[in-house]
Amino acid sequence: MIQAIGLTSDPRKDLPPAVDDVSFEARAGRVTALLGGPGAGKTTVLRLMLELQRGRGVTYFRGRPLHRIAHPSREVGVLLGDVPGHPARTVRGHLRMLCAAAGVPARRADEVLEVVGLVSLRDERLSTLSRGMDRRLGLACALLTDPHTLVLDDPTSGLSTREKRWMHGMLRAHVAHGGTVLLTTPDPKEAARTADQVVTLERGRVVADQEAADFARTRLRPRVAVRTPHAPRLATLLTKEARATHRSVEVVRESGNRLSVYGSTCADVGETAFRNGIPVHQLADEVGDMGPRASATADRSADEARADVAPQRRAAVSRPEGSREQAATRARSGGPTRTTGTGTATSSATESATSSTASTPVRKRRQRSVTAPGTEARTPQARSGDRQRTEPEAEASDTTPRRRAADAPSAELDALPELPPPISVRPAPSPLRPLRYELRRAAGVGTGFVTCGAVLLVSAVTAVLLARVGHTPRPRLMAGWPQQLPLPPAALGAGLLGALAFGDEFRHPALAADRGTVPRRLGLLAAKLLVTTATALLLAVLTLGCDIEMLYLVYGRELAEVPSDWLSLTASWFGLVVGCAWAGVLAAGLFRSTTAGLAAVVAVPVAVVPVVQKIVEGPSVRTAAGFPLRIRELLLNQWPFGGERYVEAAARLIAQPVGGALTLSLAALLGAFFFTTLRGKVR
Repeated sequence: MIQAIGLTSDPRKDLPPAVDDVSFEARAGRVTALLGGPGAGKTTVLRLMLELQRGRGVTYFRGRPLHRIAHPSREVGVLLGDVPGHPARTVRGHLRMLCAAAGVPARRADEVLEVVGLVSLRDERLSTLSRGMDRRLGLACALLTDPHTLVLDDPTSGLSTREKRWMHGMLRAHVAHGGTVLLTTPDPKEAARTADQVVTLERGRVVADQEAADFARTRLRPRVAVRTPHAPRLATLLTKEARATHRSVEVVRESGNRLSVYGSTCADVGETAFRNGIPVHQLADEVGDMGPRASATADRSADEARADVAPQRRAAVSRPEGSREQAATRARSGGPTRTTGTGTATSSATESATSSTASTPVRKRRQRSVTAPGTEARTPQARSGDRQRTEPEAEASDTTPRRRAADAPSAELDALPELPPPISVRPAPSPLRPLRYELRRAAGVGTGFVTCGAVLLVSAVTAVLLARVGHTPRPRLMAGWPQQLPLPPAALGAGLLGALAFGDEFRHPALAADRGTVPRRLGLLAAKLLVTTATALLLAVLTLGCDIEMLYLVYGRELAEVPSDWLSLTASWFGLVVGCAWAGVLAAGLFRSTTAGLAAVVAVPVAVVPVVQKIVEGPSVRTAAGFPLRIRELLLNQWPFGGERYVEAAARLIAQPVGGALTLSLAALLGAFFFTTLRGKVR
């Protein structure tokens, strides 16, 4: 159950808030639709409910606000717009990545793919999916963690009639198993046909909260609105004239002195009132969906009409025997009864009362499996004793409100689609969950592999050219590092991979569907740093190996010999590459951009190193000469097995200008990252 209380968005400058004091309830086992045109505030309401946008008010999901739920994705499945996935990622890879993030078994991805009919497209890229297939994938992402509540923003936008029917069948199957569905739609007919409850929004305010039957009666049928102090008398006269002229006219007494006349025109009603001397204060022809303002009075009396249908006034005219079956079919479909001969008008109030008593979804066995993607949905097999719908009847049923089995026991009913099996055992929180997610995220697209390949190629070519030109020290030659460049290609590549680790999260926010932004938790940061470290070390080793091999093949053994101080050089090399990778991760996570992460990596040798050199080489009374030797003497007794060599190597690395600048940058970025993370938690 969803309880939205006083949702109000923050106003912008002098403009009024897009949503102002919106309150409603969406009960379990029912489909609730938020109806409104463009600019009515439907999407803003959903964003306020999901705490994706700042504002006032609170929303309870089964008694708890979203920020009090330990795992929001397991409680609420969200579909807002297109699937926010990397275009180069496969359908199955995207779902398996989300499985790792949510802590559900990887086989869950195959289960939901089979349900939504995307098994044959599981190896397709997200960029190649059509609109309908993208919506299916979005629903699969929402159902992945077996949530109780589904929140969908216009899920049928841009879909064909068959795809819309499939989507609504899936949502109906979810509520049939006790779930809650809240969706938005701009189409009143779709809301009346598919929802159990319709909440109408206009200019950010709730103007009507009705059952689907009452909504269809007051908003979707053409009628003549009449206001007169002699409403009962006029209703009786209109009924008598309809019986005498063999016309199908329905007269409904609304609250006060208001009448709603169905099946007539303003001219006929006005002439009847004039002939009988009845004053008329209002006479309006309301055709189709006149908007919430046209039926404001009827909306205020909806609860009273449902509680007591006795005051309703309707025409009762007999109809010929030959048209009984046709009239009964129209009555079940929710439309007004119209006959050419003597006809009778059905009471919309009676329909409303009958529909309200049968609003509880009917639980039944699921009998249909969804077809493979790219093909049209098959007509479901009819249940025992029911007949199968033909295509014209299915198209006709789309224009009438949806009815339950209790309304017409003999009406044809579609078997509900299959849903993914429930997750019986919830896995306990594991520190390996972010690591599994990061591994699937990094290996799911080819960007990292292409970057590593480009780095190896550029570094090898650069090393060969530098050896040809000469005047380059051997360590720089093996690293492919010209003196004109602030960083070697391997360090730049590692920084780019680190920046992509967080930059792709903000560019394609697959984890932000129910949080509003990419979660910057310490577990996720540790996983990204660990995977990036392993990738950077592998890239550093491969770069050295490729460069040495190319130098040996082109120029012989002389340039491929390993230097005598290879240990300290290797430590410095690894420290530089890993430090650049970490700087890219932290900067991209802090500034929410891949470009900012790479800029922070390049800024270390360009901007920070000169500042460090000026500080170190500036005039001072005392210097730190002999610092490594004194460190070795100090730690000699504490490290009897020669461990002081590693400490000495680390001190030499930090003492270098690039090492010191990189250390300062990492410390500053790490502190800023922790500060912003803690500040977000406090808010």
